[in-house]
Amino acid sequence: MVLLTETIPAGLRADDLTFARELAALADSISLPRYTASTLKHGLKADGSVVTEADTATELALRAAIEAARPEDGFFGEETGEHTGSGTRRWIIDPIDGTANFLRGVPNWGTLIALEIDGEPVLGVVSAPALGLRWWAQSGGGAWRQHGTAEPTRLRVSAVESLDQVSLSFQAVESWAKTGHLDALLDLCAEVWRDRAYGDLWSYMLLAEGALDAVCEFNVFAYDLAAVIPIVREAGGTCTDVNGVSSHSSGNLLATNGRIHEQIRSRITR
Repeated sequence: MVLLTETIPAGLRADDLTFARELAALADSISLPRYTASTLKHGLKADGSVVTEADTATELALRAAIEAARPEDGFFGEETGEHTGSGTRRWIIDPIDGTANFLRGVPNWGTLIALEIDGEPVLGVVSAPALGLRWWAQSGGGAWRQHGTAEPTRLRVSAVESLDQVSLSFQAVESWAKTGHLDALLDLCAEVWRDRAYGDLWSYMLLAEGALDAVCEFNVFAYDLAAVIPIVREAGGTCTDVNGVSSHSSGNLLATNGRIHEQIRSRITR
């Protein structure tokens, strides 16, 4: 029997991880039937990003479930905004990370569920039902991956230490260009062994699994990052913004196996 949790950090309830995984199952039951559906309705938000009825329906269901089971907790979702709770706990939700993929029939999309306590994400669940995969972690309990109904396996980042052996996922060229980091990206890609843009949640999960060594992206928000950070950290990795600050609200994130973190960060910011 795989041990799913080891310790319960301060502020976490013993059943928070179980509850978060139940939320992921609820999200999957709403989003997956709508995936590739010919009747799916979609539009553009004010910022030009795509939103579908699946995004909204999923978030509304998760928000209702959280408000019913954890009425004292705060909530922050990409589609419905923020509700302030009575304490220091806040659930952060991205109902469908990778909405454009979802709309186009690319299976790299999923729901991100995080619990933040005192401003720090301490629990994360990432569910990608079209891939049949789910990942989760809570502080002190390790990071885990489950494929379908198989037994969960514990995750560990890679042991790569040299830039010429690094496999890097850089997400979107456009965001690097808009933030003035395109030259740094091109120089970095020339140094590493392999560069790809796997995109969205999957890049971070591949990092936690040890298949990638570094991921960096710009123009991101707390709901894009809060769930993936505990998983990467509990797998032994490091997450900061490009200035080295531990944050899920700086608008960018550098996540690595830890061994090459400062080497890559220094090249992005020089």
